[in-house]
Amino acid sequence: MTTTASWTDDELNAVGNAEELEIASLRPSGAQSSWRTIWVVRVGDDIYVRSVNGLSSDWYRGTRARREGRIEAGGVTKDVVFVDADEEINDAADAAYRRKYGHYAAPIIQRITSGTASATTMQIFPR
Repeated sequence: MTTTASWTDDELNAVGNAEELEIASLRPSGAQSSWRTIWVVRVGDDIYVRSVNGLSSDWYRGTRARREGRIEAGGVTKDVVFVDADEEINDAADAAYRRKYGHYAAPIIQRITSGTASATTMQIFPR
């Protein structure tokens, strides 16, 4: 999937620094799913999310239908596109999750940086 939209510096900072992100995917009908609260990280000028519960997570599976949705974080509300991240970003995303959320208990950080979670890493683009 090719995307042309990009984040502004203000959006990158707001979303990247937000403790949590609200995410809702679009169903095949175009209706918005329920909001879910997840963690979000910034790597360079890109925004990434992943499912701590892996491929079976309801919110993650919802992103597969249309690859479109909506996010809210740090005062930013945006219609977005979900793109599967290249595996090469996983080490940098793991490091970003450890830096940002390292104040949580070690088992939680181990889950979000596990292979199960890494398999769901998605880059989010504005649409």
